Amino acid sequence: MKLNATVQQVTDRIIQRSQLTRSAYLARLDIALKRPPGAQRLGCANVAHAFAALPVNDKFRVVAEKAPNIGIVTAFNDMLSAHAPFQYYPDLIKVEARKHGATAQVAGGVPAMCDGVTQGTPAMELSLFSRDVIAMATAVALSHDVFSGALMLGVCDKIVPGLLIGALQFGHLPTVFVPAGPMTSGLSNGEKSKVREQAAQGLVGRTELLAAESAAYHGVGTCTFYGTANSNQMLLEAMGLHVPGTAFINPGAVVRDELTREALRTVLGSSDFKCPPIGLVVDERCIVNAMVALLATGGSTNHLIHWVAVARAAGMVIDWDDFSALSDVVPLLSRVYPNGSADVNQFQAAGGPGFVIRELLDGGFMHADVLTDRAGGLREYTAIPQVADVGMLKWVTTGASQDESVVRPVAAPFSASGGLKLLTGNLGRSVIKISAVPDDRHVIEAACRVFDSQEALHQAFAANEMNRDLICVVRWQGPQANGMPELHKLTPPMAVLQGKGFKVALVTDGRMSGASGKVPAAIHVSPEAAAGGPLAKVRDGDVIRLDANAGTLQVLVPDAEWAAREVLPMPEALRHANGLGMGRELFANMRRNALTAEQGACSWL
Repeated sequence: MKLNATVQQVTDRIIQRSQLTRSAYLARLDIALKRPPGAQRLGCANVAHAFAALPVNDKFRVVAEKAPNIGIVTAFNDMLSAHAPFQYYPDLIKVEARKHGATAQVAGGVPAMCDGVTQGTPAMELSLFSRDVIAMATAVALSHDVFSGALMLGVCDKIVPGLLIGALQFGHLPTVFVPAGPMTSGLSNGEKSKVREQAAQGLVGRTELLAAESAAYHGVGTCTFYGTANSNQMLLEAMGLHVPGTAFINPGAVVRDELTREALRTVLGSSDFKCPPIGLVVDERCIVNAMVALLATGGSTNHLIHWVAVARAAGMVIDWDDFSALSDVVPLLSRVYPNGSADVNQFQAAGGPGFVIRELLDGGFMHADVLTDRAGGLREYTAIPQVADVGMLKWVTTGASQDESVVRPVAAPFSASGGLKLLTGNLGRSVIKISAVPDDRHVIEAACRVFDSQEALHQAFAANEMNRDLICVVRWQGPQANGMPELHKLTPPMAVLQGKGFKVALVTDGRMSGASGKVPAAIHVSPEAAAGGPLAKVRDGDVIRLDANAGTLQVLVPDAEWAAREVLPMPEALRHANGLGMGRELFANMRRNALTAEQGACSWL
């Protein structure tokens, strides 16, 4: 199938735009590739320190026999349900390495915080920048520089982008990502949301709400909605950085441990195939494939920030115009909550990533001629893994959709476009995810109410001050202001207002991920208010028009009046409060140096 013209055009302009930075990155990678292995290159004292704790047989292998030594970077903690299974992975990997004449070491651990725990609290203001901390921790782990390959153990929101950014600084290493899979299905996401909306109206109390939440989040594994964590896994499949089909296999499944062993076998390669360096795998075509997979599945809007940063880590420059252009032509092939009622287990059962990748390849929406971690290339990622025999895997061909309410073929998509829109106008640049928004809510024009915090919006809702058509502006939520927290706690009150028949929308320089769902939300507004962006000029009562069809976000104020209006500074009390407590003091430098959301909110460039 010939590649779609728009996909090719976007790829070409990324290549052109990135020519200097990508060339410089590849030059550094080439220098690293030409060095002797670490155990032969380093001084004797360095080598002795590196392998002092290895069992004698492993020490002999890596030093005397010059065996491959694989570095494991793990996000294990048993605070996060998605990462708890990683406790046992290193031992399993080490045993498998020995079977193949290799060794493996835990090179280091990275922090992993849960947005579900910190949502709506001051700690959430550490969340976005935890990605850069994880990237730095990954670099520290791999800086021991005695590894011939790496395995990245991580799943959730900022963890995978952070691991990937860090790994790309060691682009000469073959690298495979190792997930743990989603938890089994509990209370449906739809039922959970209903209880949240009831709680927002005071119809149920804390006991009922906690019971519902605990029934939804009930065991080990990733949360089952299609938010940032599970979008991560879809994108890694599309990039060829997993063992094929490993994304959505539940923890404890028979095939799961064998897939983890296969990750070790993959990074080691075989006699006729050498796993390529990650810096070569992640090229412009690979990044475009990830963007296409995100749009085709209605994935998390957080990746409009994270994958910009990932691309920059490998010397490539992408922007929201690229996402928007792709969204116009990439069909929506899946509906998974919050863009539908299914959870990721139902998505997997209906065909999962393998089905979607096959359809996108066959439809000409993905680059097939890319490097992956496997000999079979990206086509290998269209199959589903099964246990063939003890210690053996097989992959079976993905057939037709097992549930067309969850996944559909390119010939009959849910929508002809990916449901992501770039909004521009006198309020700046922002994005909106409309794949779950009712058609009659794609255009909202109403007087606005300006809030300086999400707490202020909750207070107004509780006081019944918002029962009307309303656009809520929540500002001072960008990277420089307070670290750009997700504002999921705003979804229930906004959904209640919409449910009452009011036309409502949210406009913010903060994040919402995919959780805004059915409520129109113009998010990531850039430049942010704290950087002197237009949201700092908005006043209560201004009429705002959000038009997702036309791709515009405008405050309907006469041009002369708007130009003359004062840009308000961030309230000093708010600025002071944002920087104190819950460890936020330690992130002050990141807030000062953060780039815009469209530039990946990077604190390291």
